[in-house]
Amino acid sequence: MKKPLAGAVLSLLLTGVAAAPAVASTPDTASAVAVTYAGTVALSNCSGSVVRTPNSQPGDPALVLSNGHCLETGFPAPGEVLVNRASSRSFSLLNAAGSRVATLRASKIAYGTMTDTDVSLYQLTKTYAQIQSQYGISALTLNDTHPVQGTSIKVVSGYWKRTYSCNVDGFAYRLKEGAWTWKDSVRYTSFCNTIGGTSGSPVIDTATGRVVAVNNTGNEDGQRCTDNNPCEVDESGNVTVRQGINYGQQTYTLVPCIGPGNQIDLNRPGCVLPKP
Repeated sequence: MKKPLAGAVLSLLLTGVAAAPAVASTPDTASAVAVTYAGTVALSNCSGSVVRTPNSQPGDPALVLSNGHCLETGFPAPGEVLVNRASSRSFSLLNAAGSRVATLRASKIAYGTMTDTDVSLYQLTKTYAQIQSQYGISALTLNDTHPVQGTSIKVVSGYWKRTYSCNVDGFAYRLKEGAWTWKDSVRYTSFCNTIGGTSGSPVIDTATGRVVAVNNTGNEDGQRCTDNNPCEVDESGNVTVRQGINYGQQTYTLVPCIGPGNQIDLNRPGCVLPKP
């Protein structure tokens, strides 16, 4: 995972004690929309973003998207799903330039898991309308369809205030890392060389400005299916290791599970997220 918690080296990365990482290389492509830091957030150990579904209303309590492995409760065990768990976690809200404009606070962990996907959704104490009125920041919109191979994307890290630009290289039928297995993961081309602390960053389609995935991991050392070294497993069980390649988890699957008032409802039609 990319990465809180898993050892002293990762702790150094996340606290900034280690040497500052190099700025990512970027392919020579122009964005169709202006992708900025507006709406992204910094967690204590990860990145994230304020998000809405296409049907969310201004008066709905806002949601923050990050990874399941970024939860303050620790890594969820395989098969573990958290729903409507009390939380008062804080998030630094960034503007377009990457400056902190506010501290937002959660009222609960609306959803969190590392089974099939690696995602957390926090419900905030403020609505979208309040955030817009008080800070001039709009939420990012979750795309409601499967991303497409070749799509130009940006991974926008609120933790590091750094953006990585690349393309969707393809999809991993299964991505296995240690005890966890994720389905239909997004594989990036090599320009998105994300690092520890970029976990939970929104992966934004540069043509639409919508969130198509949440950044979560990469194979660091070329090891096979170990922590911090995920491997791809195809339908026949064949394993492929791609050292230096990074991945995200698709987010269109969240949309059917978010009902009126931004409430998580895992029984809604089309919702396939794991249940407790």
